[in-house]
Amino acid sequence: MSAWEGEVHDWKHPQTLALIPARIGSTRMQKKMLRRDTGMYLFEHTVKNALTSKLVDEAILATDSEEIVEAAKSVGIEAILTSPEHKSGSDRINEALATLLAAGRGPWEVVINVQGDEPELPPAGLTALVEAFRDPAVELATLMTRLGPSESPANPSSVKVVCDKIGHALYFSRAPIPSGSHARSISISGTMDPTRRHVGVYAFKPEALARFCALAEGDLERVENLEQLRWLENGGRILCREIKKAPPGIDTEQEYAQFVSRYRSANA
Repeated sequence: MSAWEGEVHDWKHPQTLALIPARIGSTRMQKKMLRRDTGMYLFEHTVKNALTSKLVDEAILATDSEEIVEAAKSVGIEAILTSPEHKSGSDRINEALATLLAAGRGPWEVVINVQGDEPELPPAGLTALVEAFRDPAVELATLMTRLGPSESPANPSSVKVVCDKIGHALYFSRAPIPSGSHARSISISGTMDPTRRHVGVYAFKPEALARFCALAEGDLERVENLEQLRWLENGGRILCREIKKAPPGIDTEQEYAQFVSRYRSANA
């Protein structure tokens, strides 16, 4: 049992800001954030979806594009212009947060990094992330789920995670983990189930976000191309909360078309 599960029910949730990185560039799908086949921008879906979580107080875009800033303004969404030089969403939201705080906004006790191309992330997952901070020792939390029947653990695009018995991440990898090649038993269960897939959304205490972004790139991070390993390499802990399902993000035209089809069917 984690610390927060034993607490009383009068817990007051921390002031929570969802910051949503939204780059204009995309290798596989040109200007995907500005796609509007549903009648709403892709980033607009993500912002509105994040705000349906009962524990998310505000949602703001962090972008490198004046075009996205103007598009956001046209639909009543706040956007912060950030440097185009950032290598990761974490760096982008860290700059956006600093800009907001310098302007006298906040303070926020939890900051969630929700990728702009994740319009269908279950709001209950965001709620679970914020609830992880019932335990005052938690500085960084993320989500995981089981791989679906059509998803292969061998797919390097699907990031796997294994955790200790409390739920803290032991390792993230693009390879199947644990390998099972020398297992004494073929039965693997619980949090060590190799079908756990990492869902790339993170919740930080603001001071932890600043420390994370100040760390140098790690060796394991370079090998796996996974920035969260930087935190583990430096002795940090990441609490993983499990959700039942998490639709994939949108990286390709096909994935966007499938999202549009699902949206139209649900709103017919």
